[in-house]
Amino acid sequence: MSVALEPTDRTRIRRGRNRAVAERSALLALLGDGLVAHLGVTVGDHPVVLPTAYAVDAAGPDEGGTLYVHGSVAARWLRASADATVCVTVTELDGLVAGRSAFHHSMNYRSAVVIGRARAVEDPAERQRALDLIVDHMIPGRSATLRPSTRKEMAATAVLAVPLREASMKARSGDPVDEPEDVEAGIWGGHLPVHRVIGSPVAAADNRDGVRVPEDVRSRAS
Repeated sequence: MSVALEPTDRTRIRRGRNRAVAERSALLALLGDGLVAHLGVTVGDHPVVLPTAYAVDAAGPDEGGTLYVHGSVAARWLRASADATVCVTVTELDGLVAGRSAFHHSMNYRSAVVIGRARAVEDPAERQRALDLIVDHMIPGRSATLRPSTRKEMAATAVLAVPLREASMKARSGDPVDEPEDVEAGIWGGHLPVHRVIGSPVAAADNRDGVRVPEDVRSRAS
C-alpha cells in the first residue's frame, strides 16, 4: 500500500498549503529528475548541509522506499548521519517569475523534503546495488558497462539509506500573482522557463586513440 505524503507532523506543510503536492508518484518523478540532494545533519555542535549524489529505490527495503547517498568513510558528516535523524531536500528550478512588484517576484519549482533516521548500509549486495543505482541515476545504464569495484574502493565508500516514508513536496508553476491595480497599470508580468541542458560528451585528454563514446554516455546528452 502506498504511503501518503506528509504522514507525520514534522513533514506536514503549514505555510503555502495551496502548493502542497499529495501524490507520491509526483515525489518519485521529482527525485527521478533531480541530480543533487542536500543532506542536513548535526555534526558536533552545529548543523551541516552538504550536496550529494543520490539515487532512489522505490521498492527498497525501507518503509516507503529508500533514498541512497554515498561518500567517503572518512567524511565526518557521513559518519555523523548513521543512526541519526537527517533531512534530505531535492529542488528543481523550473522558472523565474517576474511579478509586477518586487513582492510578487517568485520562482517556479518542485521541491521535496525527506526526514528520517539514516542507516549505514552494511549488506554487500545492497551496498553494490545502491552504488549502481547512484551511477545509473547520473547516466542510465552506465553501471553495467564498468569493471567491478575493487575491495579497496568498496572499503573506502560508505552508503547511507534514508526511508522515504516521511516526505512532503511543494510545487509552483505558471504566472505571477499580482495586485489588480498593478495589472491595470500595464506593467509586464510573466515567467522565464528554466531548462537543464546536458551537452555533448567531451572526451578525456588521456583517452586512447580510437576509443568511441559509448551509447550510454551519448544518449544522456539533451
